[in-house]
Amino acid sequence: MSGRPIATDRSATGIPTHRLAIWWVLASEVVIFGGLLGAYLMHRLGHPEWAEAASHTQTWIGAVNTFVLLTSSFTAVLAHQAAEKGDGKKAAMLLVFTIGGALTFLMIKSFEWYTEISHGYTITANTFWSFYYTAAGLHALHVIAGAIIMGIVAVGAFKGRMLHRVEIIGIYWHFVDVVWIFLFPLLYIAK
Repeated sequence: MSGRPIATDRSATGIPTHRLAIWWVLASEVVIFGGLLGAYLMHRLGHPEWAEAASHTQTWIGAVNTFVLLTSSFTAVLAHQAAEKGDGKKAAMLLVFTIGGALTFLMIKSFEWYTEISHGYTITANTFWSFYYTAAGLHALHVIAGAIIMGIVAVGAFKGRMLHRVEIIGIYWHFVDVVWIFLFPLLYIAK
């Protein structure tokens, strides 16, 4: 036996089980975010007054957070490349940089929300802000989950164990980025 869990070696489809599993998880996430964004778009089209509410979002902060997430996605790619070469310590270091990006994103988001809430733009202010906090909050929860899982994967990678997990958390992290790429223009730019 190779020392790897048997579940990662079984495959009826020719796709490793761990890779197939993450794609199933992401498919369910697409349904969740797709439903939320679809509802947002339908309400936005029917409520032109939302443009005024959306004009109070801080586009520059959303843009900075977009840069932070895209940069963290780049370090996730580099971590995967290091893992593919068997360099677990380098993969772990790059995952730590990616976690740093996640934490930076969350700190910026916290500052942004503090500023908005202190100006009276709360989740109960109107339906735009309800959608805004729901969508951005759900995304932030995914950032937190990704950072925690990445930390666990980084510890294993540092020890040279289960390097295939670096790819899996990278796929998840890219999904988190793609969701933000949809949220940013919808919540910040389309005013």
